[in-house]
Amino acid sequence: MPKILVTNDDGIRSAGLEALAGALEAIGDVIAVAPLMEASAVGHALTLRHPLRLEQLAANRYSVDGTPTDCVNVAVSKVLRGRPDLVVSGINKGANLGDDVTYSGTVAGAMEGALLGVPSLAVSLERRSDEFDFTQAAAAAVELATALLTNPLPSRTFLNVNVPHGRVKGLRVTVQGRRNHVTSVAEARDPRGQPYFWIEEGQTRWEELARSDHHAVADGWVSVTPLSPDLTDHAALPLAEALSLGREAGVK
Repeated sequence: MPKILVTNDDGIRSAGLEALAGALEAIGDVIAVAPLMEASAVGHALTLRHPLRLEQLAANRYSVDGTPTDCVNVAVSKVLRGRPDLVVSGINKGANLGDDVTYSGTVAGAMEGALLGVPSLAVSLERRSDEFDFTQAAAAAVELATALLTNPLPSRTFLNVNVPHGRVKGLRVTVQGRRNHVTSVAEARDPRGQPYFWIEEGQTRWEELARSDHHAVADGWVSVTPLSPDLTDHAALPLAEALSLGREAGVK
């Protein structure tokens, strides 16, 4: 059976991770390596300034006191001692849509798998309350994982999957949405009178964009967006070249 690595950013004890791992056991041998503590919104960070600890908590369940990216690398190097057949990150408690993919540790786990040459996907469930039913998200993950194992995507391409809270109409292939976002930063005072700050959810207005992930989920569809670590704006290359026309080497 294929070897499947599961990770997340909500932590090794997350119910979403257990729901995902349990569902994927129907199609492969599953090993979960996930952060010891919640590591949401850390993006594609690597831990370079302190050592990492790997601990086995149960059969095929390991924690790393680092980021999702750390977990994938430690899993490949020290737990699996080789690349798995598939990396699945999730199930995240909350959607990862549009610009949020740049912050998401869940998406980063799948991205690291893709960078290592492994078919990968990230799975997130829309948040409507503090109660989550992972059934539909787990089923979507199994369906897409099975497809990836049979028909892998091009190198360095992975899937970002977002599942609506309510009844699912089906799967829809989408593009990354865009939003106008203003981050809210709250200020308070500690007992010594010194200020501290807390980053909160800001005001968000989604742009009307054909086939966007946000609109698909809002309409009740599972959003499936192919992503790549390549952030090059290829359409802007001629503009960037025009900026440098006429410059001589060494002139600043």
